[in-house]
Amino acid sequence: MRVKVCGMTQLPQVKKLEDMGVDFAGFIFYQKSPRYAGHHISGEQMRKAKLRIGKVGVFVNTPYEQMMRTVDDYGLDMVQLHGDETPRACEQIANYVTVIKVFRLGENDPISWIIKPFEESCDMFLFDTLGVGYGGTGKKFNWELLKPAGIDKLFFLSGGIEPEDTEKLKSFAEEDVAKKLFSVDINSRFEIQNGVKDLLKIKTFLEDLNPKT
Repeated sequence: MRVKVCGMTQLPQVKKLEDMGVDFAGFIFYQKSPRYAGHHISGEQMRKAKLRIGKVGVFVNTPYEQMMRTVDDYGLDMVQLHGDETPRACEQIANYVTVIKVFRLGENDPISWIIKPFEESCDMFLFDTLGVGYGGTGKKFNWELLKPAGIDKLFFLSGGIEPEDTEKLKSFAEEDVAKKLFSVDINSRFEIQNGVKDLLKIKTFLEDLNPKT
């Protein structure tokens, strides 16, 4: 099962994640976030690092030209859109870079209806927990909500995933809806402080999630 670690602010830690076999690293370019990558990593530093790990930039209602400059400056492979982006805006961005559209869901949201307008304009979806403001909440997401949704698009599973969730994730991976599960997305439950990860927790999580046979 693929794993994305979001909210990265330290390039040496990103390198260690790469060596561990983590598939994607998320870099937040939303200035109100306590994990805003721009305060810690420059585009030049990122390019010089020559990372093999997939680099995902997280944006919230960022103007198109500004986003594209950041994509180029940091050499991003994907963008993750956490704001109020329209299907048309997503389509414009997807002409340039792979787009992950985030849906922050409540218990009674009609998921199939919410995602339908974006099915043709985005490359992947990410499902997270509804909260105040933008960005991740760290709150548990009820994965059961996805089972009847008829999701026909690759998706990331997020929402307060923690080190003890490996067995639940493996169980979820057996469900029909998980045929389109592309990656799990972890962040705040694996931190020492905002933007600084507990690498031992991540290593143990990876080993438990994908045990070697």
